[in-house]
Amino acid sequence: MPASPTTETADLVTRVKQSFALQGAMQTLGAELTRIEPGAVDICLDWAQGLTQQHGFLHAGMVSTALDSACGYAGLTQMPADAAVLTIEFKINLLAPAKGQRFRMEGRVIKPGRTITVTEGRAYAIDNGQEKLIATMGCTLMCLQNRAGLNN
Repeated sequence: MPASPTTETADLVTRVKQSFALQGAMQTLGAELTRIEPGAVDICLDWAQGLTQQHGFLHAGMVSTALDSACGYAGLTQMPADAAVLTIEFKINLLAPAKGQRFRMEGRVIKPGRTITVTEGRAYAIDNGQEKLIATMGCTLMCLQNRAGLNN
């Protein structure tokens, strides 16, 4: 009997959460998964002094890192259960200083594929309750299967 959509969604949520827990980079950022749906993942993190650049804004490298993970995990939700995902290219547009108390990174699948998946990301700063778009990303991912040492 085929799995129900509810079972499949629960399985992909578990899969993404397990993989995310293995990411030292996300732990370092204090990042958390706040949305996991087929083709969509959000990652949030709080401002922390250790993640800033010289003006006190969240460093562009931290924004890029979290946004890349959001895009990667969004892509993973559209890949076979035994697949691993790797980013093969991304371009980020930094639109405004990353000033805020909290940040939300959205990854969304634009075009899933058997080998290559294209995603887009948006990063938002939440400053005194107001959300502002601070960056966009175009991200290309590769689906890897049957590779020793790679899963999720």
